[in-house]
Amino acid sequence: MKKTKNDIELLAPAGSLEKLKYAIHYGADAVYCGIPDVSMRARVNAFSEADFKEAAAYVHERGKKIFVTLNIYAHNYHLAKIEKHLKFLKKIGVDGVIVSDLGILSLVKKHLPGVDIHLSTQANTTNWRSAKFWYDLGVKRVVLAREVTLEDIKEIHRKVPKLELEYFVHGAMCMSYSGRCILSKWMSGKSANLGDCSQPCRWGYKKSEKQSKEVLTMSLEDVRGEHEIELEEDDHGTYFFNSKDLNLLNHLGELREAGVMSFKIEGRNKSVFYVASVVRAYRSVLDAVGKNLPKKEIAKVVKKELKELDSLVNRGYTEGFLLGNEPEHNFSQSHVKADFQFVGEIKGVENDSILIGVHNAIYPSDSLEVIGRKGILKISIEKILDEDGKEIASAHGGQQKLFRLRLGKLGKKNKEVLEPMSLLRKVVN
Repeated sequence: MKKTKNDIELLAPAGSLEKLKYAIHYGADAVYCGIPDVSMRARVNAFSEADFKEAAAYVHERGKKIFVTLNIYAHNYHLAKIEKHLKFLKKIGVDGVIVSDLGILSLVKKHLPGVDIHLSTQANTTNWRSAKFWYDLGVKRVVLAREVTLEDIKEIHRKVPKLELEYFVHGAMCMSYSGRCILSKWMSGKSANLGDCSQPCRWGYKKSEKQSKEVLTMSLEDVRGEHEIELEEDDHGTYFFNSKDLNLLNHLGELREAGVMSFKIEGRNKSVFYVASVVRAYRSVLDAVGKNLPKKEIAKVVKKELKELDSLVNRGYTEGFLLGNEPEHNFSQSHVKADFQFVGEIKGVENDSILIGVHNAIYPSDSLEVIGRKGILKISIEKILDEDGKEIASAHGGQQKLFRLRLGKLGKKNKEVLEPMSLLRKVVN
């Protein structure tokens, strides 16, 4: 049977109310978010219960869905807080709750009997019998483990066809099994399994004694001589834990045919610019896949959007475990430098001027591009004006002020890209 566009869901991260709104604006069908104490993102997470109330209304007014993360592995002292939070969620109305802990699952059933239960990737579901167990327990959707291959997905879908399957298609990969890592707890006292990971796998490491700035190379092997790791260290250190980022933009059609219906982006800790850019890229490809376009046409869209993803800060990209291989690692650096820098958000448009909130310095000589829902537009600055309408030499972030950029003349088609919530970037490489 030919699949339809309706069997595709693009699920985006929301680390704050602002990020949630940008995710929806740029094409997400659903968002996932959680308050710090009971979700897997305790740090750099600005969500409060007041935000949740506004977020649920915002999402539902636009016909989208909101899923709440309650996916820590809870201790006894968490339970009272979780019950209180569930009672709050019942009042505001949410579409699903993401859990990994059986105790929390039982509380969701008790307090939110009509709400869909999704099983977190933290539960590392890797086979169809495990998937069926959770389905029989009342779980509507399983977020499959990142270790699951394409062939595994096909078999799970074939054996448990009524179970919804969700899969991570983009974002950071952990040096752990389905996110269950103890490095952070061991090294910094912050438990990754309670959402407070300090990411020691991303740190640079050096030999403890002083070294010259020449590049050092070293081979490590286990005591039996069966496994060897080649390490290289320069004056910046080495990154032997550092996994490349997941990028499955080129495999969305295969995943859909295998049975995946929700395509999940990682990144609740990432910036507004990152969330908007990645959602925009995946929305473009999923729309092409959903329309059942010829493979050549889809390939053109993929090629274009891969170039956009390459322009973001990343650690290099990998296909993860999808095709049965081990994910690649970036040993030489913490991340790959981006071609662009995020510099501002458009707050308003008037004729050939835009009102912007500035994040990084902007000068009239900068090569700027606008990223909008309807395209990408190169612009040139004629003048920068402050809030009083006075011409200034540059605009800088951190001032909680709005600035006006007077642009060169724009055609009607180009003006369609300029709208509130469009983003500004400047060429840096």
